[in-house]
Amino acid sequence: MTATAVVGAVLAGSAACGTAEQLSAGQKLDRAFDKLGKEKTISFELDLDTDAKTLKTLDAQSDPEPGEEIPDEAAELISGAKVSVTVESKKAIEESGEDDLVGMAMKISSPDGDLVEYRLIGDYVYIRSDVETLGKAMGSPMPPVEDLPPDAGALKDALEGKWVKFSAKKMEDLAAQAEEEGGDAPAPEPSLDAKTQKKLMKALRGVVTREVELKTSGGEDGTEHVTATAPFRTLITELLGEIRPLAKDLPPGMELPTDKDLKDAPDTDVTADFTLKNGELTEVDVDLAKLAENADVKKLGLTLRISDGTRPTAPAGATELDLGELMGGFLFSDPSMAGDPELEEGDFAEGDFTGLELPAEDF
Repeated sequence: MTATAVVGAVLAGSAACGTAEQLSAGQKLDRAFDKLGKEKTISFELDLDTDAKTLKTLDAQSDPEPGEEIPDEAAELISGAKVSVTVESKKAIEESGEDDLVGMAMKISSPDGDLVEYRLIGDYVYIRSDVETLGKAMGSPMPPVEDLPPDAGALKDALEGKWVKFSAKKMEDLAAQAEEEGGDAPAPEPSLDAKTQKKLMKALRGVVTREVELKTSGGEDGTEHVTATAPFRTLITELLGEIRPLAKDLPPGMELPTDKDLKDAPDTDVTADFTLKNGELTEVDVDLAKLAENADVKKLGLTLRISDGTRPTAPAGATELDLGELMGGFLFSDPSMAGDPELEEGDFAEGDFTGLELPAEDF
């Protein structure tokens, strides 16, 4: 959501020094994103517009190691998958910080049904997934539910595709405890202050003003299209050049590619098409086929659909996971796993979880 808002703000800002057509297109995008930012609940859906054959072609082009090629089942699953997200805030989206969010829901679905669903309501995280389908697609089938010990409880429900839940606060506490036991004090999360954000936005808008061409075209029933076109390598190189001075303030673990990394990136033009309905942004389509630089890749794009948000709610009947028990080695207490040499010789053979780091920032 943040990335979409930044893209819109940057593109809209590029109109300031453009032609009359640039100005008109930029103003329309500006007003559309302004309306979007004033909403308190927003939903969007991300759809990868491609097919399994294209994904296999791209995978082969990356020259994977023998045995590491993308499975046919995974290519089929990914090509038909959609990601739906809803966010609810106490304030307008444009004014909201992390503490203002009161609910979030995310769902990954396929033509055959839902694959993974995640909700954050208050202090609780709710999850359910089609473990069997995901395991087959990734070539890592899960153990049969009947092989789990009688006291598996919520874990058994999770493997059966039922809703389970856990406390986000407890997850954070356990992560902090693990860090303390490992001798590492939790570091404060980097953040961009308002002044720095404004400087960055101004710099990015300057890049887009120089490199992006905006055009607008009419449609039917109040529908308009604004297209933004730019040479990919030139645009991404200049954008990253403006971001690098702020790298120390970015989230930990996020490494920016260097100019050397980007020298082989295609410099072909890439176009994003913004659809406006009665002045409101409803869809963004990006055609990525040219970036593949492969004649066999004819269908490769991303589509983002935006709609009025539906308030996320907590699912009924969710079983609570015991995080302490899960971290304490419950997964390795199953006699059926005792003979696995990888587990016996691995880091967890003695059940020592000291220093285990959990991604608390995700919650």
